[in-house]
Amino acid sequence: MPTPSSTPGKTLNVAVLGLGQMGLVSASLLVSPDRARGTGELPFPRVTMWGHDLEEAGTLSQSRRSDRLPGFTLPPPIRVAMKDRDIAGADLVVCAIPVQFIRETLRRLHPHLAPAAAFVSVAKGIENCTLMRPSEIILDVAGPRPIGVLSGPTIAAELARCLPATMVSASSDPVLAELVQRLFSTTWLRIYTHHDMLGVELAGATKNIIGIAAGILDGLQAGNNAKSALLARGLAEITRLGTALGAQRETFFGVAGVGDLATTCFSPEGRNRSCGEALGRGEKLDAYLKRSRHVVEGVWTTKSVMDLAARHIVEMPITEAVHAVLFEGLDPLEAISRLMARELKGERVG
Repeated sequence: MPTPSSTPGKTLNVAVLGLGQMGLVSASLLVSPDRARGTGELPFPRVTMWGHDLEEAGTLSQSRRSDRLPGFTLPPPIRVAMKDRDIAGADLVVCAIPVQFIRETLRRLHPHLAPAAAFVSVAKGIENCTLMRPSEIILDVAGPRPIGVLSGPTIAAELARCLPATMVSASSDPVLAELVQRLFSTTWLRIYTHHDMLGVELAGATKNIIGIAAGILDGLQAGNNAKSALLARGLAEITRLGTALGAQRETFFGVAGVGDLATTCFSPEGRNRSCGEALGRGEKLDAYLKRSRHVVEGVWTTKSVMDLAARHIVEMPITEAVHAVLFEGLDPLEAISRLMARELKGERVG
């Protein structure tokens, strides 16, 4: 199946699904006047944003602002869909829907998706029950088509301020990977291509769990020694799971792996770390999620990763501890104590 770039000189129609932080930033990047060297021959795409909440879409369309991303202004060229059919004719669909809602969203929009439309996912997580990654969910609902993943250490609020960052455009289709690279690159956002889509997606999903654990340490005021050790051992168990599923070990030591993991563990703006910090301070999970404006992907992904670890017989003690805190009522301090009391052994990574 050809990718959208197979028609030279054509202005692409791009639909961005999701009005959250990454949806807003992704749409803005596509029309950024600050394009990276080498992309000048690619015309600016026509971009349409879609959200499930008509009231929120209307407010965004009129005010060009969203309380999901304070200080951000949606660029004038971007259109906000008021009807599902407004995304019809999209050559490329950017999926910025929280993972647990991708399936129902695509079922709703499927009648309006062009059969040849390519997809790129910026979502990070694993679906409960099916244990599918975002790309797998998309193919399951939308059928065979070119698909890629855009991931990396990218706090949306920093991207909105045009702070320097890197990402990875991963796909088994090199033409699509390079197209996404050219579409999203700017002089302050450097994008690398990659072929290990499995590893990139797993890294993006599992790092959120370690981010929750890092936040718990912050809430307990356990210090940076503990957090750095957590990052290292978290990377080890992420790599074990990834290689057991068939991903390349090297992927987890690159931008989409340890790069994203470090940002998630240390950034004060990371939603997973912030959730963990609240738990470490004694707040209950239900209360935190109720007051949060954002979906905390790591909470639900923890369930899925526990199932994947059991299925593939992979030891993931940090994930087990986070799961116990989130869903089994384990006190965060006791979870740390259990990890520290584990049998002494030699260090092993992957």
